[in-house]
Amino acid sequence: MLESIKKDIAKIILYTEICCFSGCELIEYHPYDTRIYGDKEVNLTQIEELENRCSSKESIRFILMGDSQRCYDETEAFVNHVNTRNDIDFVIHGGDISDFGLTREFIWARDIMNKLNVPYVTLIGNHDVLGNGSAVFEEIFGADNFSFIAGKTKFICLNTNALEYDYSHPVPDFGFLNSEMGTRQDEYTQTVAVMHSKPYCDQFNNNVAEYFHYTLKNFKNLRFCLHAHEHNTSETDIFEDGIIYYGCPSINKRSYLLFTLTQNEYSYEEVFF
Repeated sequence: MLESIKKDIAKIILYTEICCFSGCELIEYHPYDTRIYGDKEVNLTQIEELENRCSSKESIRFILMGDSQRCYDETEAFVNHVNTRNDIDFVIHGGDISDFGLTREFIWARDIMNKLNVPYVTLIGNHDVLGNGSAVFEEIFGADNFSFIAGKTKFICLNTNALEYDYSHPVPDFGFLNSEMGTRQDEYTQTVAVMHSKPYCDQFNNNVAEYFHYTLKNFKNLRFCLHAHEHNTSETDIFEDGIIYYGCPSINKRSYLLFTLTQNEYSYEEVFF
């Protein structure tokens, strides 16, 4: 009997070692385990493709969607829907791709979004910061603040989830914003700002809301601002100066915002799928 038990234990140890050293996913080490498999620094790769695709365009059409946490079926349906269209240049995911900041959540969302036929970028949302989610986001998608140029429009993509950092981290990062003002100046003629949480919402550091908006307006020809977080379509002139903040619905409502942007005008519509 003792020998039989010893053999069973030896088999269990051997099986565990095989799984550990062969990358087997049968064992869940810890929900916040940060070992990442598959694509990393996704935004960097996608931005390169996006900029090349849009470099000579006078008019661009892009999608703003967001808050896809736990909505994997709806996100898959969104991707399938977008792939049936031939009039979209790129997609912006406004953040909250995870619900609890779990590594698996980020990987699942990335693998679904990677099936898009057009490039996409992903912002960090407040749920993406939970646990050690910000570290996982950075490894899979890249920096929490970044920018890109599509046609002649510069998109400034920002981490505005101050509450989750207990105000111990520069959110929003004015150092990043100020440095971006002097970057690639001759490559764009107008600006769009994108964030997860808009000014005066629960996540934003509202002590600096007015200065934040003032800083954005110092960018070349700020056209409008985009955000997610509130799960509903919205159009708000927060500071009553003509700069509109547009909010997109959560993906579980099976809709998104589609923007058409030229040098002289823009329009948007909510599209259901």
